[in-house]
Amino acid sequence: MRFAMPIRLVAGILMLVFSVLSHASYTQTRHPIVLVHGVTGFNTLGGLINYFHTIPWNLERSGAKVYTASVSFVNSSEQRGQQLANYVNSLGHSKVNLMAHSQGAPTSRVAAALIPHKIASVTSIDGVNKGSKVADVIRGIIPPGSYVEGGADAIANALGGLINALSGASNPQDGIAALETLTTPGTTSLNDALGWKGVNRNACAGTSEDIWISGQKIKFFSWTGRAVWTNVFDITDPFLGVTSLAFGSEPNDGLVGVCATMMGNVIGTHYDMNHVDAINHLLGARSLWTNPVSLYRSQANRLKNRGL
Repeated sequence: MRFAMPIRLVAGILMLVFSVLSHASYTQTRHPIVLVHGVTGFNTLGGLINYFHTIPWNLERSGAKVYTASVSFVNSSEQRGQQLANYVNSLGHSKVNLMAHSQGAPTSRVAAALIPHKIASVTSIDGVNKGSKVADVIRGIIPPGSYVEGGADAIANALGGLINALSGASNPQDGIAALETLTTPGTTSLNDALGWKGVNRNACAGTSEDIWISGQKIKFFSWTGRAVWTNVFDITDPFLGVTSLAFGSEPNDGLVGVCATMMGNVIGTHYDMNHVDAINHLLGARSLWTNPVSLYRSQANRLKNRGL
C-alpha cells in the first residue's frame, strides 16, 4: 500500500507529459502546409495584416511548418494556378499540403494538375469550385467591352498594384479575367479542362477523398460555412448580407453557394461562418458557435494522421 500513492503520482505525471507532447505535435504534418488566398487577397500587408488572420501561428504552435503563398490579387484561376505551382517549386520540398480559401481552391486544383508530384493534398475552404452566383450577377450587369467594364477593370488592377506594393509582390493583375473565371460558366470551363477531378459534376456532393492526377494520388478535402450575419461588430457582414441576395433561398456563405463549394471529402457544410469568417476576419470577429481557427487545426491533425 505504501507504494500506491507514488505509482499513481508517476502514472499521472506520465499521462500529463504524454498529453503535453501530443498537443505540441497536434498539427505537425509530414509535409509543409501552404495557405492560398482567394480573389482580392494577399499573403501579408507590410507584415502587419495577414489574409489568414492568426492561422499560420495557430498551426505552427503545435508543430506545423506553414507558408503563405502570394498570387495575383485579381486574375484567372489558370494564371494564379501557374503562379502557385512556381511558388511551390521554389520552396524546395518534396510535397506540400495546400489549404486554400475561395478562389484559392480552383487555383490550387490548377497547381495540382501542373505539378501533381509536388502536391500531397488540397483542402478547399469556402471554395469557388462550381462558380459563384455573385460573379454571375456582376458579369450580367457589366456589359463586355463597355466603358463600365473598362473602368471596373482599371480599378481592380490599380488595387492589385497597390497590394503588390504593400506586400512586396509583383503579380500580374487582370480584373476581368478574375470575374470571368469565377462565374458559373467560367468555372465550368475550368472544371472541364481539369476533368472534374475532385468536383462532382452532377450532384450537390463531394467525391472520393483520393484523387488521381497523372498517376499521382492526391487527397482532396473541403468545408464551408452557411451563414451570413454572424457578428454584430463585423462591418463585413452587411456587405455579405447584400451579396447573399443573389442566392435567394439557396444556402450560402454570402459569396458562394454551399453546393458550389463541395470538393473531395466534404468535412462539413454546417458551420456558422460566412465567407470572411472562414479566414478568421475581420480580425477575429466571428460567430460564437464556430471558431474557424479550430477547423484549420483539426484539418492539419487529419492530414498528420493520414501520413501527409
